[in-house]
Amino acid sequence: MNLHQKLLRRAAEGRPIRVGLIGAGKFGSMYLAQVPRTPGVHVVGIADLAPAAACRNLERVGWEAERMQASSLEAALRDGHTHVGDDWRALVAHPAIDVIVESTGAPIAAVEHILAAFAQGKHVVNVTVEADAFCGPLLAERAAQAGVLYSLAFGDQPALICDLVDWARTCGFPVVAAGRGHKWLPQFAQSTPETVWGHYGLTPEQAERGGLNPKMFNSFLDGSKPSIESTAVANATGLAVPSTGLLYPPASVADIPFVTRPKSEGGVLERKGMVEVISCLEPDGRAIPYDIRMGVWVTVEGETEYIRHCFEEYNAHTDPSGRYFTLYKRWHLIGLEVGYSVASVMLRGEPTGVAQCWNADVVATAKRDLKAGERLDGEGGYTVWGKLQPATASVALRGEGGLPLGLAHDVPLVRPVAQGQMLTWADVAIDTSTAAYRLRREMEQRFAPPGAER
Repeated sequence: MNLHQKLLRRAAEGRPIRVGLIGAGKFGSMYLAQVPRTPGVHVVGIADLAPAAACRNLERVGWEAERMQASSLEAALRDGHTHVGDDWRALVAHPAIDVIVESTGAPIAAVEHILAAFAQGKHVVNVTVEADAFCGPLLAERAAQAGVLYSLAFGDQPALICDLVDWARTCGFPVVAAGRGHKWLPQFAQSTPETVWGHYGLTPEQAERGGLNPKMFNSFLDGSKPSIESTAVANATGLAVPSTGLLYPPASVADIPFVTRPKSEGGVLERKGMVEVISCLEPDGRAIPYDIRMGVWVTVEGETEYIRHCFEEYNAHTDPSGRYFTLYKRWHLIGLEVGYSVASVMLRGEPTGVAQCWNADVVATAKRDLKAGERLDGEGGYTVWGKLQPATASVALRGEGGLPLGLAHDVPLVRPVAQGQMLTWADVAIDTSTAAYRLRREMEQRFAPPGAER
């Protein structure tokens, strides 16, 4: 509970944490909005494919023009300002940078950025959870080999869920289930960037005002992002994955401890110790009052009669048996909270979530009937969405291995795929030269769970 004091000390000593940010889109801009209000932190450089657009985002979040006009990284270090450019390699290689925040949202590029940062001895806070979903365990191993830290980003739901799971286990509670909320109906799996705003609950005008990317937001809506984030949580905490994918049980906050119990006790779980996502909509589309749509939660078990009596005495809201209790945060603030990860990595030497195993995967799944020759357009697009699977099931899919959603970007199909079918490696002609592809294939060989045959 002393990160802020440590930041104040770094500021007083003239030793700020020196940050390099790759990607100044919506998430990166939200982080940058907080930087002027955070002591002991200096964003030395920002690398973005469109520096002019990055500067416009900085203006939007309230940065003064002088602060973003450093002519070079050296000038930024000298004057305490920020250099905005397009050379991410120079940013990663600069010896003064302590930590890289990867915020591009482009998983294939993100893997290259992250590995390069490790090679230069930089810690990494990875906002691009899509990359973590298909090769996080090996990224964590590469970081350890380089003597640096790799971390999920606080503010994004996986790190917040990991924090709740850690709280529960540190207090001695068995974790029954953990996850996030979502606005979900089964038909949303076929949503495209053209239909997203009506389903999501925003007007096109609101989306334009916020600079919101319809493809990115559609990845939230169509189930891809919940699957990606549940994968990151399962791999970081060791929690198990539903065998047929996320169930999205509808529930108010009050009903979470009721539905997140094993089936044998009236809930929806196959067994204790699983990830799941709670829907804020009833199956008929009616909104559920006091929902957890934008929040995170963990359900724990009171194993003894004494603990269950304590739940009762302190008016903890439990399921009807009094055995299961849910702690929750009803909101998450996305990029506005990333500074917590930067501080934790640099001042405590602790990541805010990092893969420990390979329990889960996200497999690209056809949104409609796809023809040979069509090109996949990744999460949130027109062709595929992401389905959560146990890693054992993904690796063994049809004897060919499931195609990770994070690698289903601008990839041609070599044979038709029916709507609802999960894709395999054999369905596509993939670029095998990328670091992301090589890392994923190595992970399949190295970390394939017991029972997975290749």
